Amino acid sequence: MPVEFKAVRTESAASQIAGQIRDSIMSGKLKVDQRLPTEEELAQQFNVSRPTVREALKILGAQNLIRSRRGPSGGTFVRLPDSADVREQLSSITSVLVSMGEFSMQDILEARSELEQICCRIATTKRSELDLKAMAAELARQRNDTMTDIEFCASDVRFHTLLAQATQNSVLKFLMAAVSEILQPVLNMVVYRFRERQFIIAHHENILAALKARDADAAVAALAEQMAYLASKYQQAQEWREAKDSKAPPSSPPRKRLK
Repeated sequence: MPVEFKAVRTESAASQIAGQIRDSIMSGKLKVDQRLPTEEELAQQFNVSRPTVREALKILGAQNLIRSRRGPSGGTFVRLPDSADVREQLSSITSVLVSMGEFSMQDILEARSELEQICCRIATTKRSELDLKAMAAELARQRNDTMTDIEFCASDVRFHTLLAQATQNSVLKFLMAAVSEILQPVLNMVVYRFRERQFIIAHHENILAALKARDADAAVAALAEQMAYLASKYQQAQEWREAKDSKAPPSSPPRKRLK
């Protein structure tokens, strides 16, 4: 049975059209792989021009809700975004919010700490040998003294991403995507001048050892120690920045420049 759409106002018509089609997809009125009407047919149903319909379809395409196929059997078809698509959108939105100052560094530290503590507890019971090997390999890379600061920060992100993956919990892996891919790098860029790699590596070693021993309390304690260390380094970075802004001699100059 054809899905009926409502006519829309000329103002913001493309967004309204995209919203109606999106609602129909999410409600199940439009099924995955179902072919949408042509641009001309949609323009008639919505009482708008074809360029307006085309703009609406671009919006839906950017949201990974439709796909196009060429050829005699081609057209525009409904699709649902997979978890990777949604994670990418979540990361993009989070990145914008961070850049706008919507999240304080305290918010980031608290959110990361609480989520990762949950990950530690679950990972100690569900981690596989492959998880342990992957984390151990990342640790080995971190011990390489020739690694640049950018490379070390990226490795730090990968280690904590692997921790989330070791939970075997798709919801936690999804939630940790924004933390690992956006919030953690933001924190790293603030504190990298002040933190010492050997402390981060030691924290990671303790977390991995606890996972191997299936000791949830030890894993949480190791993570909490790292979060407390990073919080102290963030405070040190803030004090240095305030002193610099006031043109007073900084109490603790940066260790080095980012390579």
